[in-house]
Amino acid sequence: MHEGLHEEITDLRAETIDEHRAMISLVEEFEAIDWYRQRADACHDPELKSVLLHNMNEEMEHACMLLEWLRRRIPHLDDQLKVYLFSSEPIVRREAETMKRD
Repeated sequence: MHEGLHEEITDLRAETIDEHRAMISLVEEFEAIDWYRQRADACHDPELKSVLLHNMNEEMEHACMLLEWLRRRIPHLDDQLKVYLFSSEPIVRREAETMKRD
C-alpha cells in the first residue's frame, strides 16, 4: 500500500492517487520550509544562515507549484482558495460572509 492511503490502491482512481501524491509532497515541502526556518534561526554563521534561507525559499516555490497543480484539478479547492487567498479582512469573518452567501 502507498504511504498514507486509507483504501486499497486497486480501489482508487488514478486521479485520486496522483492527487494523494501531490498532497503528500505538499506536506513534505511545508515540513522542509519549517526545518530550514528553524535551522536558520538557530545557526550563528551568517553565510550558512543565508544558504538555509535560500533553501527555504526554494521549498516555498515547490509548495506553490504543487498547490497550483492541485487547484487546477480539484474544483472545490479552487473555489475555497478564491475565497481565502489574497484577502485582507479577518479570515474567520471571510468565512462567515461566505456562509451567508451560500
